[in-house]
Amino acid sequence: MEFDPIPIGSCSKQQQAIYKDWFNYADSDSDGRITGSDATKFFSMSNLSRQDLKQVWAIADTKRQGYLGFSEFIIAMQLVSLAQSGHSITPDLPTSNVDFTNLEPPVMDGLDALLTKKKHKHREVETNGSSQLQPSPSRNWFSSNSTKKVPLSSVTSIIDGLKRLYLNKLKPLEATYRFNDFVSSLLTNSDFDAKPMVMLLGQYSTGKTTFIKHLLKRAHIGPEPTTDRFVVVMSGSDERTVPGNTVAVQADMPFSGLTTFGTAFLSKFVCSQMPHPLLEHITFVDTPGVLSGEKQRTQRAYDFTGVTSWFAAKCDLILLLFDPHKLDISDEFNRVISSLRGHDDKIRVVLNKADQVDTQQLMRVYGALMWSLGKVLKTPEVMRVYIGSFNDMPVNDVATGPLGKELFEKEQDDLLSDLKDIPKAACDRRINEFVKRARAAKIHAYIISHLKKEMPAMIGKSKAQQKLIDNLAAEFGKVQREFHLPPGDFPNVEYFRERLSGYNIDKFEKLKPKMIQAVDDMLAYDIPNLLKNFRNPYD
Repeated sequence: MEFDPIPIGSCSKQQQAIYKDWFNYADSDSDGRITGSDATKFFSMSNLSRQDLKQVWAIADTKRQGYLGFSEFIIAMQLVSLAQSGHSITPDLPTSNVDFTNLEPPVMDGLDALLTKKKHKHREVETNGSSQLQPSPSRNWFSSNSTKKVPLSSVTSIIDGLKRLYLNKLKPLEATYRFNDFVSSLLTNSDFDAKPMVMLLGQYSTGKTTFIKHLLKRAHIGPEPTTDRFVVVMSGSDERTVPGNTVAVQADMPFSGLTTFGTAFLSKFVCSQMPHPLLEHITFVDTPGVLSGEKQRTQRAYDFTGVTSWFAAKCDLILLLFDPHKLDISDEFNRVISSLRGHDDKIRVVLNKADQVDTQQLMRVYGALMWSLGKVLKTPEVMRVYIGSFNDMPVNDVATGPLGKELFEKEQDDLLSDLKDIPKAACDRRINEFVKRARAAKIHAYIISHLKKEMPAMIGKSKAQQKLIDNLAAEFGKVQREFHLPPGDFPNVEYFRERLSGYNIDKFEKLKPKMIQAVDDMLAYDIPNLLKNFRNPYD
């Protein structure tokens, strides 16, 4: 199973220098991003049809961010060059046999004169003061000193738009009703900008670490053995391992929320950085093997289920690994899978080491696995199961036969295709998770304010609080009926009761309709308008 980088986007240093000058000219506000309005002005110099330019933008902006960075700009220019030479711009063109490295830059009508004019202006600016690239203003939005509302004019991408909506409308609701104490920590800038993540879960020796090594073609991915800790495998300029306590306080990494699990967890958490083309697009989360047997749960010095649930909310794909000899779902694994409720669309199952059994046994193993999962997931829908042997060893033909080998190869290709699609859908996933979070925060606000309303004004507060906690399921029902909310969106009663017992309900805030209305408006109008503003500019 090979993950080959797409050849498009590669070019000589001479061409890169040309494209850099063009990019700086097209980038009107010098923030390192070419938005739709910038692109329509610049691309018009190519004299291509609107339909061709629509295809160029759709292929170059594969992540649907609403803007082109420098690497995406190079891809766009190469596509323009191919269109000018008579090629049809189709989605499969980037993976074709075209020699992109030696592809000549496109002809841009009148661009040379405009560049010369800009250089003269640039020299005049340098005489009076320095001119340099302006970083994206969104970096400063999350600073503790920033108290002003973020203006719409600062937004230059869909992700920037989500950051603005979060700070202006959703974060005030979360902070008021202590959403970060009950459900999820407040978001930071790095949470929005993080690369897509893939988490691997499974019992010991199901091949989680070997799976990542196989994809990266590496002998190791961190400290050995890696199965006793959480290991985040991400891109870096050189190979190094960063301890968990250090990772959790780095502002450019999306792991600050893990500090809530304490030093006992952070000592079992590391980040392994290395240069690799796949890691430039995806971050992997390798997890310790899930324990078998209820009694072994006490050996954990931290909340294992809570940590996996935290990562599940951040991840774009969750792979549950099994092997033919470990199909039993232990008590801890049952809790872990149950904690993934609400993330069903992210879950994929991998039946690994499938070449250790023959075809007849494999059919029985597959059926037993589906039966076991059905009992835990409690859903009639069957999730996608990939069957194969994901390691560097050749497939065992003696056990599987020619049909088994062909099946494994097709399954591996399907899984690889699923992984390749993750970066393309990253922006859509961010929007999806943001909307889910907004709805969860709204329901949380309704619950908290309802409990506050049920408290007496003067005497008997402790008894009233205990009664509310004991009858929490009934109180959830009252909130659901009063505000016409979906019952499936409410949090787990037992978990919420456990968290609630440590708080004084009387200190909670009353319902603030203006805050709820702001979030409703955000979901109904602001997010649709944001997507409309940053769609393909040639639509």
